[in-house]
Order: sequence, then structure tokens, then C-alpha cells
Amino acid sequence: MANLTFYPIGTAGEKWGEAEKAAWLASTQIKRSYQDDVVMPLKRMEAELTALGLATVQYGSLSIDPQRYPLLAVTTQQFDSQKPTVLVTGGVHGYETSGVHGALAFLANEATNYVQQVNLVVAVCVSPWGYETINRWNPKAIDPNRSFYANSPAEESATLMALVASVEQGFDLHVDLHETTDSDELEFRPALCARDGIEYEKGTIPDGFYAVGDTENPMDAFQKAIIDGVSKVTHIAPADEKREIIGSTVVQHGVINYPLKKLGLCSSVTGCAYNTTTEVYPDSPSTTPAECNLAQVAAITSAIDYVLTQR
Repeated sequence: MANLTFYPIGTAGEKWGEAEKAAWLASTQIKRSYQDDVVMPLKRMEAELTALGLATVQYGSLSIDPQRYPLLAVTTQQFDSQKPTVLVTGGVHGYETSGVHGALAFLANEATNYVQQVNLVVAVCVSPWGYETINRWNPKAIDPNRSFYANSPAEESATLMALVASVEQGFDLHVDLHETTDSDELEFRPALCARDGIEYEKGTIPDGFYAVGDTENPMDAFQKAIIDGVSKVTHIAPADEKREIIGSTVVQHGVINYPLKKLGLCSSVTGCAYNTTTEVYPDSPSTTPAECNLAQVAAITSAIDYVLTQR
């Protein structure tokens, strides 16, 4: 258990209790502004969004500071049951910057190309406290992206599930925007192991974009369409020597599958036919954060384009 001792909170081999979780929360710091980076850009877009038939709605707020952390989504004002309905989620892990800014960029630059063809629901930043503190967890040391199930302990997840349930016709497509950073191995995975009282074994970070499909509903052609679209913007992560990416078998170039519902992952929240989780690596020497934002946009547009061809 020696590998646990480097993490500064808790006792090696023992799960955290409330005292350790409180110590972890006390160690967090505000490092950027959700209001400046998300709320204000949405307000500046308001006239343009309205002209497109979209509206920004508040579907909840975080109890740690409701005024500071309103939960916002941009939605079609008048849903048409004859059109496919698309959910885009960013910032489920708040520290994953390109998910948030990719969703904003999609709204600013690409939504105009799709509002006549689909109904849109875009939850730009599901975990705003995590965004500000650059954290994977919420204030209770819970991972929202493992908490999409009934009676969820994560209010970020529970509130998004309520928003999804409010859309009567359901969803046809869900694109959940994520990224992997060097901090996964430097901070977040060591913290996870410390919290759960298990030994940390160093992993590797895939260099490039990849997509995560559903083991129960892989939709290989759909995932390939996303990879093909994103490959025009940034490089795709190669498989490792085991033909794996982060310990999962590569089922086709740049694609792995997870049992989404079993793991409580966000991309299982709608139960729709077409869903994907995106992953980019902004710390790669072969890309930039701006390119990663564009890759997220390309994933969204490629996914929508594919679903429209299936109608």
C-alpha cells in the first residue's frame, strides 16, 4: 500500500470518512469564474439564440451557492415531434475545459445550421463548482459521471436527469463532451484511490481524441462517423500495445465501449439510440486547447449529421 501514502489526505488503505472528505473540500480553491466563462457568454448570445428559436433556461442550481451556480441549458423553444431531439452535455466533469467551451462554440458557430432540422438541448456546464475549482468531483467528493441513476447522491446528476425527463418526446442523440488531462494521473486518480482506500497504479493517458460507445448498443457506424469527422480537426488516439485505450479493447480506430448504464455514466441518461462520450487530450504536444474545442464541435456536428441521414 506504499503508493497511497503520497496523497496528503487520509490513511493508506482506509476509505475516507466525513472528516477526510471535509479536509479535501477545504483544500479546494476557486481558480476561474463560471459566471465570466459560461453565464456571461450565454447572456451575450441571447439575442442570437432567440433569433434561432432557442432559449436559455435555468433548470436548477447548486446548493453550495445557488446564486453563483445556476444550472443553465439552451433549448429549442418550440419542440417539433417530427424532428430528432439532440442532447449535448459539457462539463459533467467540471475540470474538463473543452467540453464546456466546445458546447459554447457549437452554440455560437454551428447551432444555426441545425435548428431547422433538430430539437436541441445543450447543458453547457453540468458541474459549475467543479469548473471553478478545476475538479473532477463535486463538493461531496462524488463523481457526477458515475452518479446517473435513481436517487443519485450527486445533485448535478439528479438535476440533469430531471431536465432530461421533462422532454416528453425523449431523445434520439446524446453527445457527452469530455477530455483527459495530465492531472488525471497527477491528481484525480491518486485522489480516487485514496478516497476508496485502494492502491494507486499509474496509468497512461491516450494521446489524441477517442470516443466511448455503449457495450449494450455500440452503433459502430455512428461512432465511426464521429471519428471520421473529428480526424479532419485533430489526431485520433492510437491503441496501445495491448490494442487497448485506458484498459478497454479498441473495437475500431479511436473507439472503445463501456457498459454505460451499469457505470452510471452521463451518456446513459437518455436511453437514446445514438450516444457517444468524447475524449480529447489538450496536454498533448500535438494539439492545442483551441483545437480540442474545435474537435468537440466536430464531434457534435458529425453525430447530428449521421443521425439525420438515418431519418
